[in-house]
Amino acid sequence: MDPHETEALPAAGHAEVRIVAASPEAARAVAEVLRHCFAGTEQRSYPTPGGGTRLHLTVDTETAAGTARTWLATSRPPTGAGPHAEEH
Repeated sequence: MDPHETEALPAAGHAEVRIVAASPEAARAVAEVLRHCFAGTEQRSYPTPGGGTRLHLTVDTETAAGTARTWLATSRPPTGAGPHAEEH
């Protein structure tokens, strides 16, 4: 059994993000960009085999900031919209 299958889902409107990088600085840089776009929890970091870093954070996809707010608003389909004609 895949261990990820038993993982609890994040709360509605949230997403779990895992960043794996060769250095802690690279992982933190990606996390910083995400925090500029979404509200989120404190990051948790763990070492990976071989000296890399795995960073976990939870972002609130309903509380977007800056350009992410605009992008999210325009990327969501209008309520009641069905699939596009080419998706049938």
